[in-house]
Amino acid sequence: MNQPSKSNNALQSNPLFDLGKERLELIGKHADALMQGYLQGHVDETAFTVQALDKLINGRILWRPDEQQPLALRPNVNDLIASLTQDERKRQINSDVGEHLDQIHTRVQSLQAARQKGDYAATEHHMQLLTERVYDMTGQFGDAIESLWHRLNTEFGFVSSLDDKILEIELAQRQLRRILDGFSIINFDDLIQLAGSDGALRKLLVSQLQARISEHSGSLLEVQKRLVLLMARFRHQQDRALLINRMSAFLRQHPNFQVGDYPNRSQVPAVVNQAHGIKAHAFVALDRAQDGYALAELARAVPREPEHGSQSETQTEGFAVAVQNLVATEQKQLAKDVEDFFIRVIESPEALSGVDYLAEQELSWEPEIWLFQIVAEYEGLPQQNKQSFMLEKDAAPQSRFNQLHIIKDVKVGMRFFGDFQAVG
Repeated sequence: MNQPSKSNNALQSNPLFDLGKERLELIGKHADALMQGYLQGHVDETAFTVQALDKLINGRILWRPDEQQPLALRPNVNDLIASLTQDERKRQINSDVGEHLDQIHTRVQSLQAARQKGDYAATEHHMQLLTERVYDMTGQFGDAIESLWHRLNTEFGFVSSLDDKILEIELAQRQLRRILDGFSIINFDDLIQLAGSDGALRKLLVSQLQARISEHSGSLLEVQKRLVLLMARFRHQQDRALLINRMSAFLRQHPNFQVGDYPNRSQVPAVVNQAHGIKAHAFVALDRAQDGYALAELARAVPREPEHGSQSETQTEGFAVAVQNLVATEQKQLAKDVEDFFIRVIESPEALSGVDYLAEQELSWEPEIWLFQIVAEYEGLPQQNKQSFMLEKDAAPQSRFNQLHIIKDVKVGMRFFGDFQAVG
């Protein structure tokens, strides 16, 4: 009798061997129900027990594409059966997103052609294949995201050095970028136009697909946050390790090196002496009898507050009232100048620039305050009066990193001039 070799024993002791054997036996045990699900496009849940369903779902053989959809075979299992049975109708030649979209367009055209001919059996068949194609595409996105989480949670633990961990993060970031590029290929405007007025197609190609892509985008955002956190943590550890390694190399080259007592040295190196001198706090020593006369002189030299502060309070209140009156006067003058500007607009045959008018009249207002007052005056007009004017804002973005726009000038004109357009 042949004895098993040591290499076979080593392979059988591998945890991956037991896991793969368990999954293959699970597929063989439920082969009839799985093949029926392959042909029908969905799996009959009543053909399994609760424990068997849990094992098939946890074993990545079955999955539920959507909460409202029945269980179906995983795309990888579906491809495996198609390859084994040489079923060219369902075998996926290319798993690229662009290939999926081309197949979706072709399948929709076939469905519409069959519907026009009145062939309901072919229409139902094409609809089933189209549904499988859409869920296969979203399922591949889900598998890729799950692979990213697996990379983050397991493969980092098997990498010993920090450099290898950083390389693993860079690989995960490139994989994430490929998934995002796949999302960008999907154009929902084209899918809306492709679905037309068909409610079933719009639900499948637009609403459900968009919901799945949004869900995957949220998962990718969490993955990206985790990647950034890990990268920052590993970079920090790498910097500390680099500092320690170089300090260790320096000590090996200078075995007699001793750290100097820098606080007690009069000449401190410039690289160490970065802090400013500390000024010591001084307090009055009330317990020193010999300083009593000096303390009394200091106390008498301290200026005293007047007993009746009515005069100072009156001066303070008068100054505050004067400031308020001055501000009110300037505000009235600013409102009057803006009112004159609007009167000039009414009399002018064309739109007037606020900045040009300010320079022409030689007014002393700041351009920013002047333009703000013009916009405020325009917005404060009654609705029937506001319709007689048209306001155009000359604004430019402050930065390409935000949505802040700076208003450089405003033009105000009458609405009946056809060559003037308002920008709200």
